[in-house]
Amino acid sequence: MNKKNIAIVAGGDSSEAVISFKSAQQIAEVIDRDSYNAYTIFIKGAEWTVKQEGKTDIAIDKNDFTFVENGAKVAFDCVLLMIHGTPGENGILQAYFDLIRLPYTGCRTFTSALTFDKYTTKKYLDGEGVDMARGFMFRKGQQVDADALVEELGLPMFVKPNASGSSFGVTKVKSVEQLQGAIDAAFTEGDAILIEECINGIELGNGLIKTPSKALVFPVTEIVPKTEFFDFEAKYTSGMSEEITPARISEEVTERVQELSSHIYDVLGCRGIVRVDYIYSNDKLYFIEINTIPGMSQASIVPQQVRTMGLELRDVLTLEIEDAIERF
Repeated sequence: MNKKNIAIVAGGDSSEAVISFKSAQQIAEVIDRDSYNAYTIFIKGAEWTVKQEGKTDIAIDKNDFTFVENGAKVAFDCVLLMIHGTPGENGILQAYFDLIRLPYTGCRTFTSALTFDKYTTKKYLDGEGVDMARGFMFRKGQQVDADALVEELGLPMFVKPNASGSSFGVTKVKSVEQLQGAIDAAFTEGDAILIEECINGIELGNGLIKTPSKALVFPVTEIVPKTEFFDFEAKYTSGMSEEITPARISEEVTERVQELSSHIYDVLGCRGIVRVDYIYSNDKLYFIEINTIPGMSQASIVPQQVRTMGLELRDVLTLEIEDAIERF
């Protein structure tokens, strides 16, 4: 049997590049080597290269996403996207692969662009009756009335970039005096920010993948940060958060989380593995965000959920890759 060539694409142009590399490294270690030849591709700006341990990097031909090795042209059967942030999670690379007719994992171009914009996603899901924190979106140059915001949303409140992940640029604001600094920090990650009320409750994450033949809705994870909230330090520093799978919630609430995640997946037109995050408070599930390319490092939430479900990450990745190829 001829093995399929899989491009594990990592890097990107955002602050999340370092997380992307960790995810790609884990994927390269667990992918089914009996079925696939896996190559790690680094993308940063105009630099697109094949990374080979102990060898010189090889440039990717952007005309057709191929490269030449030992005088032979190597083409790919599928791209496994592991870029968190731009250009891999916001529809840019998806549009490129659509144009050159190369299958890729994860959401299509429109869904990727939609879900990368937190404000637009929330407006989209609001019409579906999904509960979420009250908040406002501001673009660079707009005036922010701090006193009016505090009166409307109360304190503390969260200030976050509208299009970013891994909690880069996110601040929990406890006083009016902190607000401008938080706004400035959020704007370092993009041209739009969200300012939202703080809802106290249990933070939950739920991964899933649905194909025409199989739906896997993973166990729910309870996230207990040792920092002020589940920020970058809590997410990626060992011992700074406790991630409990399955979550310490009732079976009834667990089913509600999984049903809502499945519904959101369908409404947004998702594909591949995603993770939906919530705050559970006063018997309500408040949608926080959806991660269409969730972290896949050894310590990441989705791999933990896969293991708890009694599955191998290798098999879940195979499901995702083969679905991407079949449905392209």
